[in-house]
Amino acid sequence: MLNGPLLVTERLILRPPATEDFDAFAAMSADAETMKFIGGACPRAQAWRIWCTLAGAWHIRGFSMFSVIERATGEWVGRIGPWEPDGWPAPEIAYGVSPKFAGTGYAFEAAVAACDFAVEFLKWDELMHCIDPDNVRSQALAKRLGATNDGPTALPAPFQDARVDAWKQSADHWRANRKALGA
Repeated sequence: MLNGPLLVTERLILRPPATEDFDAFAAMSADAETMKFIGGACPRAQAWRIWCTLAGAWHIRGFSMFSVIERATGEWVGRIGPWEPDGWPAPEIAYGVSPKFAGTGYAFEAAVAACDFAVEFLKWDELMHCIDPDNVRSQALAKRLGATNDGPTALPAPFQDARVDAWKQSADHWRANRKALGA
């Protein structure tokens, strides 16, 4: 059952989280290197609660991160998309992919689709990515998307001690530069 939009790109499908995606999400959530900057590695039971939060946000907020699926294989790639937990500094386009798909360009492809969705469907005036100052790969993706570092921002509990910068761009900037991205 699809409980939200379906976005299709050249190589990917973005859709709300589904039961069949959970095993891959739990595996990603247990990977210390992948999770280093996005909440830390966690056991399967905790991953389940996070998974249900992502799925539930579709009903509560009307948006949440998408499950990203590789069209050629049907494999779960990661979770990318609009995100705004209570107390968050602003609505965010967040991203994280399974280690198997790191370096494939899937994060960029899915993030472009998610940014388009946020600007054109959700009518966001601004796009933001919360990124740890040491997370060079996420910073590179934010730059590629056209965002610039607006400086430190604060997250709510239980992430209040996390160091993050707000990488931002206006919706107008996104629209103006969208064609130049080559996505």
